[in-house]
Amino acid sequence: MLIPEVEAFLQCQTPQSWIDCALGHPEELLLDHANCEKKAAGTALSLMFRYAEREDMQQYLSRLAREELRHFEQVTALMKKRGMRYRQLSPSNYAKRLQKHIAAQEPDKLIDTLIVLAFIEARSCERFYRIAPFLDEELSRFYTSLLKAESRHFEGYLDMAKRYAKKPIDERVAFFAQIEKEAILTEDAEFRFHSGIPQPRKGSKRQVQTIRT
Repeated sequence: MLIPEVEAFLQCQTPQSWIDCALGHPEELLLDHANCEKKAAGTALSLMFRYAEREDMQQYLSRLAREELRHFEQVTALMKKRGMRYRQLSPSNYAKRLQKHIAAQEPDKLIDTLIVLAFIEARSCERFYRIAPFLDEELSRFYTSLLKAESRHFEGYLDMAKRYAKKPIDERVAFFAQIEKEAILTEDAEFRFHSGIPQPRKGSKRQVQTIRT
């Protein structure tokens, strides 16, 4: 079951067309998932250095970075088991679409950054939930096991935004909620874990199938 707080936070569900495309691109799904976990760890470490004076943030982000790296190891182990080679992929436009609206000056920059990270974690949680029923038993079980962690990360980032803000963040959350919705419902030429609606390819017929080992 999708965590109710995540479902209430997001303004739209993942489109079925994204799920269909993910099932047709199992290697890209796992590859970009691995890259997302590694980037999430890197982001947490970057924030630790940028805001070193915030001791409680240091402790939280340290634990989060370790958990994200553990997830990276688990995804790459699954890939190796399935004969897939790890490599870098070009990132999706999803994060860029949110990040370009982050305030340039502090303290608003920190608050916006934490809100954006909360949306990224919430969307990851929602996507794991939506696609898990269509996957093979091993991968479905793994993605379902990630739901609590992604939800916990979402809540952690959002709680920090509320704690450090000097005023209520409801309006800013609502603003980024709309940006995030637009990012999910915008067409993207390349499939990625956080990409929007897949653009139809000329002359191609999409076939939906359960991913099997």
